[in-house]
Amino acid sequence: MYPIILLSVLGVVTLFLGFSKSKNILLPAVLFFLVLAIASNFVEWNKGPLLYFYDMLRVDNLTLAFNGIVLLSAFMIVAISGGFQDNPDSEPAEYYGLMLFSLVGALMMIGFEHMIMLFIGVEILSVAMYILTGSNKRNLRSNEAALKYFLMGAFATGFMLFGMTLIYGATGSFKLSHIHGFASNIQAGTQPFLMYAGLLLLLIGMLFKVSAAPFHFWTPDVYEGAPTIFTTFMSTIVKTAGFAALFRLLNTSFSEIYGFWWIIIAVIAVLTLLVGNIGATSQNSFKRMLAYSGISHAGYMLIALTALTKPSQSAIVFYSLAYSLSTICAFGVLILVSKEKTFEGQPNERYEAFNGLAKQNPVLAFVLAVSMLSLAGIPLTAGFWGKFFIFTSAAERGIIWITVIAVLMSAVGIYYYFRVIISSYLKEGDLIKIRVAPFYQVILLLATFLTILFGLAPGVFEGLI
Repeated sequence: MYPIILLSVLGVVTLFLGFSKSKNILLPAVLFFLVLAIASNFVEWNKGPLLYFYDMLRVDNLTLAFNGIVLLSAFMIVAISGGFQDNPDSEPAEYYGLMLFSLVGALMMIGFEHMIMLFIGVEILSVAMYILTGSNKRNLRSNEAALKYFLMGAFATGFMLFGMTLIYGATGSFKLSHIHGFASNIQAGTQPFLMYAGLLLLLIGMLFKVSAAPFHFWTPDVYEGAPTIFTTFMSTIVKTAGFAALFRLLNTSFSEIYGFWWIIIAVIAVLTLLVGNIGATSQNSFKRMLAYSGISHAGYMLIALTALTKPSQSAIVFYSLAYSLSTICAFGVLILVSKEKTFEGQPNERYEAFNGLAKQNPVLAFVLAVSMLSLAGIPLTAGFWGKFFIFTSAAERGIIWITVIAVLMSAVGIYYYFRVIISSYLKEGDLIKIRVAPFYQVILLLATFLTILFGLAPGVFEGLI
């Protein structure tokens, strides 16, 4: 609860800092604000569950763990933003303020105990992301991406609200505990169709937010058109918050009607894996490949929701952290490389931009390689254990067939992830020495170190949540 209050106040402070003559104060100030939010997040560790705002917000160890992942990701993303100094038309205070406000929405999604709180969180996060996606006003791709994201997002929100309305009509409450009580007392032989229909519509709205197929069509174009730093924010924080909300919703309210919805989530998970992995193989743009990669990783996390066993909770937390660290590294290297090379008048985001990277920039090549290995699920990286925990939770539930499909899709993923490593280490390219700011390099190496550390010591989360 403390991070929500802090970020709400500090977001306004950030906007006022924009009036100062020197813009150089903004980046360190926002980083300091995020450190305060991270520190305040763990004040309530092991003190929950606690309820706030008329029992509309729940704080427990699971909430705090997801909050920590989101806030750590935000800190790293802001740290590599460089103050947005490359764009003369940029307004750093506005961008940082919107990022802090969007974090408030993400934290509300993670800890909601009342569906109105979920809706408010989704809207705060989404509206900020619509604006940030179209922040590069002189770039037609950015304008197109923002329009697509806004229109499809508004449409998905309509489904979500209609679903909430039907659930309220069936159960008489927006509170998760009351909905769970209604679902627990359904008499044998009865079918509460109103609640079932509401749940389906609510899932459609939420699955759009996490880029699950067939609600994924916006993802490649929006990821490609948005400024890369905001694409990084979108692909990590939005996805983590979305899956935290989905897990809380299904685990808390609808676990008693598991037999109704699990096959729906399972089919969507398989479809998402197929679309994400097969779509990524045909991409020439590294950025679009990461968009399809994000879709495929949504499929893996949906497997944990499908299983909904005791290990699913730790699995989805660990996977969210592993995916976020690797994705930040990948986009962080892309930001640096694409600035140095152009393609058709735009920053070069194609695979060819990485040709020969290891010869002149071995540190960047190493960071990129580790991130790709982790996303591919290669052993000794956090990504490997993330997938292992996901598959274990599915196997414990007895859903072996979905595990087999996921393993096969992981093999497909090796192809397009290794294309980047091959370009960096085995292909000849322009020998350009890329200058990397010391703090930027520290952040990339920290994320890489954590990826390897959690690959070597995956049990660090065991027993914490």
